[in-house]
Amino acid sequence: MILACNHISKAFTLQTVINDATFHLEEREKAAIVGINGAGKSTLLRLIVGELTPDSGEVILAKGKTLGYLAQHQDAASEMSIYETMLEVKRETIALEERIRSMEREMTTLSGEALEALMESYAKAMERFEQMGGYAWKSEIIGVLKGLGFSEADYERPVCTLSGGQKTRVFLGRLLLSRPDVILLDEPTNHLDMHSIAWLETFLINYPGAVLIVAHDRYFLDRVVTKIFEVEQGAVMTFKGNYSAYAEKKRQLFDAKMRQYLNQQAEIKHQEEVIAKLKSFNREKSIKRAESREKMLSKIEVLEKPQEVDASMHITLSPNVVSGNDVLAAEDLSMSFPGRPLFSGVSLDIKRGERVAVIGDNGTGKTTLLKLITGQLPADSGKLTLGAKVFVGYYDQEHQVLHMEKTLFEELSDTYPTMTNTEIRNILAAFLFTGDDVFKRIGDLSGGERGRVSLAKLMLSDCNFLILDEPTNHLDINSREILENALSHYTGTVLFVSHDRYFINQTATRILELTNQTFVNYLGNYDYYLEKKEELTLKLTGQASTSSGGNASSRAAAAFGGTISGLSGNTYSGNPVSTGAVSENKAQWAQRKEEQARERKRQNDLAKTEKEIEQLEEKKDALAEQMNDPEVARNAGKLLELSRESDKIQSRLDELYVLWEELAE
Repeated sequence: MILACNHISKAFTLQTVINDATFHLEEREKAAIVGINGAGKSTLLRLIVGELTPDSGEVILAKGKTLGYLAQHQDAASEMSIYETMLEVKRETIALEERIRSMEREMTTLSGEALEALMESYAKAMERFEQMGGYAWKSEIIGVLKGLGFSEADYERPVCTLSGGQKTRVFLGRLLLSRPDVILLDEPTNHLDMHSIAWLETFLINYPGAVLIVAHDRYFLDRVVTKIFEVEQGAVMTFKGNYSAYAEKKRQLFDAKMRQYLNQQAEIKHQEEVIAKLKSFNREKSIKRAESREKMLSKIEVLEKPQEVDASMHITLSPNVVSGNDVLAAEDLSMSFPGRPLFSGVSLDIKRGERVAVIGDNGTGKTTLLKLITGQLPADSGKLTLGAKVFVGYYDQEHQVLHMEKTLFEELSDTYPTMTNTEIRNILAAFLFTGDDVFKRIGDLSGGERGRVSLAKLMLSDCNFLILDEPTNHLDINSREILENALSHYTGTVLFVSHDRYFINQTATRILELTNQTFVNYLGNYDYYLEKKEELTLKLTGQASTSSGGNASSRAAAAFGGTISGLSGNTYSGNPVSTGAVSENKAQWAQRKEEQARERKRQNDLAKTEKEIEQLEEKKDALAEQMNDPEVARNAGKLLELSRESDKIQSRLDELYVLWEELAE
């Protein structure tokens, strides 16, 4: 065990963020922390690295081990270049190499004991140099920089001139080069393109130390981690396996809790019905039994109904107007910025009902394409044509369509003045804005909250062609899954840019990869794209593609004329069912049938018993009325006869009451 958190708790003012959390990380283990936005994932990392002090409990790092931490946001004003920043990590290695070179020069001037002593020091220095990977430090720096998407032209750029995302990549590279025993990463994929994410996945999978990651990229988590720490309502639970295994286990746990809750509710209702029935018998024994059951019922610890996180956020996207079959046509489209061509001679068309994902490395022109379609930028050349009855709705990753000075309520009411206050509040509530939240200023919201407001506006519009730029940015996993479900059932047309491979895989029916200044068309989801890319790479090079964004497979696609068509048809595969499995299934089926038959008999017997009780009670009441008749009361013989018959009925009723209670159970 290299890292352990024992019973740690942390609260801010009146809110407990982490409550009595205990978990551990083994050497070389790769784990992730997951949870909704605001659950306390980043707080947990800061507690581990010592930026925050726990209110109780302790964080234990194995003796002699080192931690390396990459925060979500970097604010660096360093005048050093990107390459110099990386060199800082290797200063000890570089100094040792210089010392070794100095020793080598000094050897030519010494002899005897002095030379022997120097040779001994030289051997130790060389051993240490090899342990530090001294021979490969230059190639290691270049490999990390290229892997994270920096070109050689970027190496001399001062860090202070970089964007927030570029700074994050620089500090991620520096952390990876420092090779701590435990790496802690907070949203490392946020500012990486697909090629860089694939490179980082491979790096972390093969990393000799332990890794702890906070991330919303489910595809990334599926590939890298083997353990999940879930933060929910202050508690931390541990799950073995990758994200998909965790999600399945989580679903099973929820289903089990729901079954347990429903079973208990059914039992409570049943007991209440039995109690009411026993009281209705109006006999001392039955009333005592009813009271006994009431006491037992009062001692039951009633389970709360399990709630799914963000279960209230249900997005329904359905266009009011159906567009023509041809939604968008681009002819010979070209676009460039000074000194930077993006794409040229592009022709493509999008049909109604398609969900098209645009992918490619950062800076290739994906967002620019969306801005050309929405009219925010003019193309250098070519023609863009929208089809009949096509109404465009645009979701901007920078949320420029929002007014920062307005409140949430004003943002919707000003855009849709015919909506009532109740309708506006209901829409905002569907996107998790309730109570006084609706009066928050847009400018005061987090990135994820602004994203939800933009989606709310989009939902209310009459658009039937959604154009989305990084719609999952700043959304937690639950919100991403809800959006995936909404888009998957959307009957209009969708064109979106995303780096979220899991999201693409769940929603896209077609992929446009922007590579080598042209678009390569794949008719399928992300898994299909990877499969076809691999096939083309094998055909051209005889080698498998090493990453989802490898240049080799991009060149392969281009060499095939720039278009890859999907294959239709079904493939069926499976293993023969064993005789043992068939026998077991038959036995289970027979057992179920037997149980169903027993239950039907019990229900029938219960109904018959209730009917007989009802009939006998009516008969007993009729006898009592006869016995109270003055004429019968004067006839001793008749009175005795009626009394004996009433006793016989009561005796039978006593038997039936016991039988009913047994059957009712």
